[in-house]
Amino acid sequence: MPIVGITIGLALNWQMLWAWILPLPNTVQQQANQALSHGFDGIIVYVDEAGKPPAFYSAGWNDRVNKIPADPQSLFKIGSIKKLYVAVAATKLVNNQMLSLDDTLAEHFPALVNRIENAEKINLRLMLQHRSGIPNYSDNADFPWGDPPQSKTEKLEFALDLPAIFAPNDDYDYSNTNYLLIAQIIEKVLGYSAQQYIKAQILHPLGLNNTFSSLSEVDINDVINGYYKGWAPDPDDLPSDYYPGYRPNLKAYQYGTMIATAQDVGLFLRALNDGSLFAEGEQAIYSSIYEYDHTGWVPGYLSCAKYHKDIDTVVVQFVNTSDDVAFFVVSEIICDRIGKILHEQQRNR
Repeated sequence: MPIVGITIGLALNWQMLWAWILPLPNTVQQQANQALSHGFDGIIVYVDEAGKPPAFYSAGWNDRVNKIPADPQSLFKIGSIKKLYVAVAATKLVNNQMLSLDDTLAEHFPALVNRIENAEKINLRLMLQHRSGIPNYSDNADFPWGDPPQSKTEKLEFALDLPAIFAPNDDYDYSNTNYLLIAQIIEKVLGYSAQQYIKAQILHPLGLNNTFSSLSEVDINDVINGYYKGWAPDPDDLPSDYYPGYRPNLKAYQYGTMIATAQDVGLFLRALNDGSLFAEGEQAIYSSIYEYDHTGWVPGYLSCAKYHKDIDTVVVQFVNTSDDVAFFVVSEIICDRIGKILHEQQRNR
């Protein structure tokens, strides 16, 4: 490995190790404050402990240039946490027999038979479980992160005509392509957008009025700034190596397709885990296909939504700074540490 690669690898490992070995603070607010020492611009934390009013914590900046503090009520790009909502939508459609978990990709999209290997064997269940073997479109070396495609069709092109990662159900490999295709299947069955169905069947019943499907639905000033360390989106800029620590604001860039407050995500996660989100028969289906926690990543935005069953507590954490690897791992470490703090506090009561 080149010396530069070794140096970067050691730096990333030390950054992660340092976040893990630091003494555990006594409070969530202290942990939020400590998070800034790892290079994050801002952090928001929502905590819902059963029997207590929800608690909100923040540290750092919404806007680091103009020194506007992070606001727990800000909207945030939640990235792959959206997969929980899509999985619930698919569950509801399976329960009312508009879909079957045994439906194959080829049955819904015959045109993909010659473009996605094993399309005749890949079913809805395997896509929901990330056991399809379909390549992840965002892992394609040609995927244009600087100017990402907005339509599902354009994104899908980066996963077509590639060999399968493995045979269906032989392994697990997280793939955004799975959920892109699931959304397309949902839309084909319904005749309208998956997001419209999610809004009608999930958001409105739970009173989640601060969850949206795109930036066009919100006041951009209500969205927290997102910073990506070491990368400039303008192709005319010099390579990021010339800008150590450079963090452009990526708020207006069209990454991700769901925006929400931490509280809205927390309310959804509570309903998902306590079962109140499901009609009769739905929770058994959901439990067989997907998980009850999730993380999210889009450039400039890291999110973590976890439910701690043993203490009946929901934690949602948003961090508005990302990089290629280290910040994502450190963000997860911090989210876990917040869980440990809450466990310790409950033990000491």
